[in-house]
Amino acid sequence: MTGSPAPLRFGPITIDPPVVLAPMAGVTDAPFRRLCASFGGGLFVNQMVTARALLEGHPSSWELTRFHPDEPVRSLQLYGTDPDVMGEAVRMLVDRGLVDHLDLNLGCPAAKVTRVGGGAALPYKRSLLRRVVAAAVDAAAATSGGTVPVTVKFRLGIDDDHLTFLDTGRIAADAGVAGVALHARTALQHYAPRARWDRIAELVDAVDGIPVLGNGDVFSGEDAVRMMAETGCNGVVVGRGCLGRPWLFRDLELALSGRPAVAPPTLGEVTSTILDHLGRIGEWEPDRRLAGFRKHLSWYLKGYPVGGEVRRRAGLVEHPGDVEELLAGLDPSLQPTVEPSTVVRSHSGALRRVALPDGWLDDPDEDLSLGADADALVSGG
Repeated sequence: MTGSPAPLRFGPITIDPPVVLAPMAGVTDAPFRRLCASFGGGLFVNQMVTARALLEGHPSSWELTRFHPDEPVRSLQLYGTDPDVMGEAVRMLVDRGLVDHLDLNLGCPAAKVTRVGGGAALPYKRSLLRRVVAAAVDAAAATSGGTVPVTVKFRLGIDDDHLTFLDTGRIAADAGVAGVALHARTALQHYAPRARWDRIAELVDAVDGIPVLGNGDVFSGEDAVRMMAETGCNGVVVGRGCLGRPWLFRDLELALSGRPAVAPPTLGEVTSTILDHLGRIGEWEPDRRLAGFRKHLSWYLKGYPVGGEVRRRAGLVEHPGDVEELLAGLDPSLQPTVEPSTVVRSHSGALRRVALPDGWLDDPDEDLSLGADADALVSGG
């Protein structure tokens, strides 16, 4: 790839550079999205929300639809397996003026999702997939006049014997989505082994007229440049690579524009970012306890020689003062002892099996409807 890539467009939304923060449960809340955006451009997607939970008025689910006033594009991911429920949830979100972009979750490999036919399991049932995606796209277009685009994110398939990504891409494109994103692993592979970027190239060749984004193993700016060059995809989706490294969005912007990379941050620079993150949490939720911040703190410290006692204390913080006291005792001049982009954060490894409903693999063309239990998930899961 030579020169800067073309900006990514989802309907009326321009994304420049063509970088998307993947929705991650318990991670991509407003403070983290805004922190990432402070380093570089892109589209920063909120956590997953269950369509049925919105219809049933669950307060915790509606709370997840909140965006900070500073966010220029309000992007939200929806999960659902019932076309009618999905369509009505989209209408509610758009009619209330709560979102500018919607993404559909068709790739979650979690057992609680796939065992009821959702997430990465759903694309195997082509007729149901077609109806779910069309319901979302049609509802968004009818309610917003076409100003709220819908995209879909999915995996290669259930396993190597049940690949669905090409059919999924074509079905989504035919339904009128504004773009598709492929996590280049199967549900069985979970987050290992290496993502199959060659499959992203296959999807690019198979889908006409809409952007294709690649997802999987983008841990540095150079990774993004290489993925786009090797696959011909129109942009990249970043998940694990930015955990504890929100400055990855700066690195991506530099690399994609052909500018020189910067050195990994010192521990002092990391500390400043941690305090910035902490301040944004306090602004967003003044009374929030910090149990959920512990994972972020652990990710920030990975790769730095801070010692086992510091890591132990990081797993026990409850209040901002605990974090500030911990950070005050660190040597700000410390450099990472390993390349931070190579340190595994969060999920890793593969599954032993994918949990599926009985008989799910019998007939991919079965025209079925799933019960309400398939949608009865906790939002953000």
